[in-house]
Amino acid sequence: MKILKYLLIFVPISFIAKFMGVSDSWMFILSCLSIIPLAGLMGEGTEEISFYSGPKIGGFLNGTFGNATELIISFFALKQGLFEVVKSSIAGAVIGNILLVVGASMLAGGLKYKSQKFNVKVSDVSSSMLLFAVIGLCIPALFTHTVDPALLNTRYEGLSIFVAIVMFIIYVLSLFFSFSTHKHIYTETDSGEEHKAKWSLPKAILILVIATVFIAIESEFLVSGIEAITQTLGWSEFFVGIILIPIIGNAAEHSTAVVMARKDKMDVALEIAIGSSLQIILFVAPILIFISQFFIPMSIVFNQFELIALIASILIVNKVAHDGESNWLEGVQLLSVYLIIAASFFIL
Repeated sequence: MKILKYLLIFVPISFIAKFMGVSDSWMFILSCLSIIPLAGLMGEGTEEISFYSGPKIGGFLNGTFGNATELIISFFALKQGLFEVVKSSIAGAVIGNILLVVGASMLAGGLKYKSQKFNVKVSDVSSSMLLFAVIGLCIPALFTHTVDPALLNTRYEGLSIFVAIVMFIIYVLSLFFSFSTHKHIYTETDSGEEHKAKWSLPKAILILVIATVFIAIESEFLVSGIEAITQTLGWSEFFVGIILIPIIGNAAEHSTAVVMARKDKMDVALEIAIGSSLQIILFVAPILIFISQFFIPMSIVFNQFELIALIASILIVNKVAHDGESNWLEGVQLLSVYLIIAASFFIL
């Protein structure tokens, strides 16, 4: 994780480059290199706060701020009307968490341990919720792709808002479920390790706020360079949204999951990946739909390949996680599917 701190040098470099009028393509690259360590700093700040707030609140904050980078980047893309980038980044975040992060975690942990066990009850609840969330996210798209466009009327425009409201309500209820009525399912066992906060609470909060502000600025630089980088390198907006932005925004969170797997804490690794995916669908996506109403309303309709990739990812991870045990081969299988999906979007 130390390498992330060295990357912080790109933050002042990006500001200098912007002042000197460097091309949008270079600003895209510099902002990418800046956001990765800033996201890591944000994650470290929430981890330090968890020592004062307790593990459950800390885990919730870590998941929330872990997706804050994605939300901020998507907000600026939304302002510029880059709806395909926003929607593909939502799909990409879910696919990346489920296939790339879970796959890398199972592979990394499996190379050290013959097999790793995790809480089946928690994974079943999370996987079922994820399946529901993806189905809810896909229904508007399936509706438009199967119904004759001539039959659609103006009332359809409100469907995305209705789905977003339902998703947000489910998100709130899921928090009540895990923090109140069924918190016993999520009870963590003591690992026997002693951990102490490195920062004071005011310092942790200050660093979290500063990192968030700089991520917002760098996100604007990044979004302004998307069109330039796609034209320069010949990449599609789908590839940028579904592969690059999720990896950049969640790089620190992804590395944390792999580290946890190497420590034989597969429960934590899965919670990071699946919990983050749930929050993307049930919280980030609805918030973006609500925000878009102040600019140009964005629908929640995904293209056919995004739908297939989302549903296939959920079905695969449900199959892999159903027995409460993982190994390196399952990790390789998940990573292979991710690489195939990434290659497909690359050639679009």
